[in-house]
Amino acid sequence: MTAFDRRTLLASGTGLAALALSGCGAFGSGSEGPTEEGGITKITVGASPKPHAEILQFVQDNLTKDAGLELTIEQYTDYQIPNQALSDGDIDANYYQTPNFLAEQEKEKGYEFHAFEGIHIEPMGLYSEKITSLDELADGSEVAIANDPANTGRGLGLLAEAGLITLKDGVEPSQATTSDVQDNPKNLTFTEIEAAQIPRSLGDFALGAVNGNYALEAGLKPSEQALHLEKGEGSPYANMMVCREADKDNAGLAKLEELLHSEDVKTFITTTYTDGSVIPAF
Repeated sequence: MTAFDRRTLLASGTGLAALALSGCGAFGSGSEGPTEEGGITKITVGASPKPHAEILQFVQDNLTKDAGLELTIEQYTDYQIPNQALSDGDIDANYYQTPNFLAEQEKEKGYEFHAFEGIHIEPMGLYSEKITSLDELADGSEVAIANDPANTGRGLGLLAEAGLITLKDGVEPSQATTSDVQDNPKNLTFTEIEAAQIPRSLGDFALGAVNGNYALEAGLKPSEQALHLEKGEGSPYANMMVCREADKDNAGLAKLEELLHSEDVKTFITTTYTDGSVIPAF
């Protein structure tokens, strides 16, 4: 068993453990949405550890008391579980995904969700432990991209933006698959693995397309270490809070959405993630 295989096995076990907890109803306040107790609305939100849970923790520590809210933040490292937990009623909302990812999930699994406005952008980047410039990328190099459809396309779009490949005319980068690659002058091969695994497995590949939150968790510094970084301005990949369609008019969620778009949160993002790895989307 290679080092990559051992890491994959470990990550799979972690994901299964989290799924088991979710299936047992260990998370959240049940299927009835946010609950009110003593004039306080309690909301359970699922989030990726960085930066989503950190942003939510700032809101909980500094803004919720005056707003009459109380947050419980459940952290997930797997991209599939938070939407399943939301659909099952184990959490009241989640904050971790982009519009294209949500669209793929709704199409594939039939979720009926409501997306609020984008809160922040995490630029995806191309990283390597073997080269220091894309000019050094050898012919036939193996590149790791995420295996979920939304991030597969995003990664391919980033490779195209970096000039390593071109996509077929008319193909929207966010919807692209490897079969949509038109020109591949360096004869790159693409290996699709779980997005969370890519930063941990960079040593096994010549190059990897890493989502911003996973780059943060792995201790990578996008502004210094990314060989090519996604542009933030005008990005269609803003991360947003999502709830069940039935809860879209819930007053507590509306208040939380307001707090997440406050000047306090904008200042927290810009002063905490000074390397540009997280950018306000409002």
